[in-house]
Amino acid sequence: MTVKVAVIYYSATGSVHALAQALADGAKETGADVRLRRVAELAPDSAIHEWHEHIPEATVEDLAWADAFAFGTPTRFGTPAAPLKQFIDQTAALWKEGGLADKPVTAFTSAYNRHGGSEATLLSLGNVFYHWGALIVPPGYTDPAVYAAGGNPYGTSFVASGTDGGPDAAALDAARYQGRRLAQVTIRLNDRVAQLA
Repeated sequence: MTVKVAVIYYSATGSVHALAQALADGAKETGADVRLRRVAELAPDSAIHEWHEHIPEATVEDLAWADAFAFGTPTRFGTPAAPLKQFIDQTAALWKEGGLADKPVTAFTSAYNRHGGSEATLLSLGNVFYHWGALIVPPGYTDPAVYAAGGNPYGTSFVASGTDGGPDAAALDAARYQGRRLAQVTIRLNDRVAQLA
């Protein structure tokens, strides 16, 4: 069974963009149909980086289309960045219709410092998912890739301080694993629902 996964993110410096691409690639490895989307930029044009030109902008329709979601954001004081939050705030009508309930969801992040709020950011996104009635699919400690990338069971997180090239191989491997896991859980869930129908 093919599932549809929406990977929606905001990236300020490119780190979250790289994680989003890796997560999308991991989901595609399962045969999933994936939409990689960036949220609308709130910063002035001078702050927009080149990858924004190549990735379509997210819409609420992408969430209605998807069987599962992955959300990525840099951490801002232990919470999601404003552009991702603004996108989430536009989901009220779909949420009221029940269009976000019972769908698997996962999240990933990047911060400048090891203790810069990565876990708090992922847990903060979890509060949104609880309201939606979504089914949170964290990576947990279910694969060696999670340990190799620093051991964050809530979602892939990358510490960007002192790096020039974006996420390292371990973080990208963890993001690919997280994408595979999200798609695999969604496949199993959809198969079970089909059996019960």
